[in-house]
Amino acid sequence: MHNFGPSQQQRGHVLLIAGDAAVRRRSVQVAPSANLSALGVVPVSALLNSTVACDTTCLDGLRDPNTVLMRLRTAAATPGPLLVYLSGRLTADRRGHRLHLALAGTTAASVRYTALPWEWLGTELRDRPAGPTTVLLDLAADKAAWPLLQQYGTLPVAPGAEVYGVVSPPGWSGGSPAVSSYTRAWIDQLRATPTRPSNLQLHALAAGAAAIAPGSLILPSARELEAVPAFAGPAATGDAQARPASGTGPAAPLEPVRGPHPVGTAPGRTVPRPSGETEPADRRGRVPAEDPRPHIHRLATAGRHEEAAELAGAWEQYAQQTHGPGSPEALQWVEIRADLARMAGDFGLATRLWSGAARTRLGFQAPDSAEVRAAAAGALYCWTQLKEPDAAVDAGPDLIRLLRALPDLEPRHLTLAQQRLELLHRTSTRR
Repeated sequence: MHNFGPSQQQRGHVLLIAGDAAVRRRSVQVAPSANLSALGVVPVSALLNSTVACDTTCLDGLRDPNTVLMRLRTAAATPGPLLVYLSGRLTADRRGHRLHLALAGTTAASVRYTALPWEWLGTELRDRPAGPTTVLLDLAADKAAWPLLQQYGTLPVAPGAEVYGVVSPPGWSGGSPAVSSYTRAWIDQLRATPTRPSNLQLHALAAGAAAIAPGSLILPSARELEAVPAFAGPAATGDAQARPASGTGPAAPLEPVRGPHPVGTAPGRTVPRPSGETEPADRRGRVPAEDPRPHIHRLATAGRHEEAAELAGAWEQYAQQTHGPGSPEALQWVEIRADLARMAGDFGLATRLWSGAARTRLGFQAPDSAEVRAAAAGALYCWTQLKEPDAAVDAGPDLIRLLRALPDLEPRHLTLAQQRLELLHRTSTRR
């Protein structure tokens, strides 16, 4: 158990760990050294979301897991806020089938002796104080680790830690030996916003902007994310952070983007609100007094998806009657219905709604507008979650036409969609 004296309470630590590079068919999936170099120039106060004095440790190219363990133990003993960033190849040993972070020189035969056992991370962090502990991951799993991740459905760390990140599957061909798309997006979001968002908001924004491989494990899970009010505005200054549920629960992938008008509360945005008896009510006759979205969100997170969808549909009809079909006010509710469909697991409907919203917005908004890009990214994500090959094949061409109409969209979004559709076509022809 770590002991923390009163005089020690104002010091933080940033620990950056680069494991072995993940390479498939000579194509780099994750280049951890490049990731650490990029993070190393970001102000520590921005990384840690704190102005307290802070120590920074960068571990790159190490071959001894015990050396990494000692550095991890020192960082975990820090009484103040802690950020641990890990990037590289996730693997598993042949005998015990335990997950490890491969270090420099780790081979399939030497995992037990040259790689960092993943459970060591949780062991060292579990006795951390109640203060903020953040673990940020940018990993690629190899063929030995991926079946275990699918079996677990998550990548456990420690119950008290905030866990954010992405683990790419082994079938992904990767990109270039540069900074990973997710890490780059995280850094870009830190630089783009004058007021630092919470870690939860940074993760959602980064996942939306990054070209994440379809099927990737993204943490936190959608179920865990829904336990937190969606985009309740920028985080307070200082050390306050939004704290989601720990990253140890079942991990359904998080959508790369939530729409410009998410279901949860969103200060500064107006919602078409009728008055008097015309206000839509839920099945119990309750009418929201102000913004109806928090009430609808509570219905959805309580599992009452049908009620939430019906109420959102009623508000959409009212907006159409008041402002006209295709109006910005009505489109807000189309996007809310899309997010509700995503929460209910109806990815086919969610894909159609997001695509329709994006195409409608293109009629009166520029292709590079934030709302258009957000709707297109939502459509792409939900399409990647479609498990029925026929449904994915049917929706694929329309989605690709939409992505082609957005010249400023990350090019890999279109490439990944085309690759998946081609794979689906080849699979369907074999049946």
